[in-house]
Amino acid sequence: MSAASNASTSSGDSSGTGASHDNFSQAELDKFGALANRWWDPQGPQKPLHALNPVRLDYVAQRAALRGAQVLDVGCGGGLLSEALAGAGAQVSAIDLAPELIKVAKLHRLETGVAVDYRLQSVESLAQERPESFDAITCMEMLEHVPDPAAIVRACASLLKPGGRLFVSTLNRTPAAFALAIVGAEYLTRLVPKGTHQYRDFIKPSELAGWLRDNGLQLEDVSGLMYEPWRNTARITSRTEINYLACAFKPELSA
Repeated sequence: MSAASNASTSSGDSSGTGASHDNFSQAELDKFGALANRWWDPQGPQKPLHALNPVRLDYVAQRAALRGAQVLDVGCGGGLLSEALAGAGAQVSAIDLAPELIKVAKLHRLETGVAVDYRLQSVESLAQERPESFDAITCMEMLEHVPDPAAIVRACASLLKPGGRLFVSTLNRTPAAFALAIVGAEYLTRLVPKGTHQYRDFIKPSELAGWLRDNGLQLEDVSGLMYEPWRNTARITSRTEINYLACAFKPELSA
């Protein structure tokens, strides 16, 4: 649920370069940066994310061989999924534009010893540096937090090796998503901070499919992702009207 997006700030374990971009919201970065200190608290503001994480990892692992793979986590936040991917044997690079989150991710890496290359960098500038470098890319709960999500998909497509897969999770723009993700989660149950989501920024699967197709990716799967707050668990479902996961692949080059 981070707001890593399309600015050009670039630093970390190794530096990056790139032209200046404006596909980010400073308010979004500030909002998620303010949650950094409790990102790894399973009872904190990111409690639902902790429940979603094993399901997201399993979804990826069922569709991509992770051991030894080069994997990029776009919008990595404090590193929940990044560390899980590394724990599954992947060689993980992880990027975000919230400095507070990258700092927390690196501190947690010191505690766990899990090897993740965290960078304060935009996905566009990384695409300029390392086109066709990754076997799999994850972009979870991030597209709905940037002004131009199609540009993020375009950069991810450029970063994928032929045969690689892109994994996305986001919120569908439906009345059910508004009722549960905003009214329910933010105002009634207060599972996440108020203002976390804006309904206008939710993304229909058909819109995501169009962006994937425009950038040479083929949609393989769309599955619902359901969080059950009364049990603090999550599961894959066939219902995609609220949260959903999608997998797309980059076709191999023809001989």
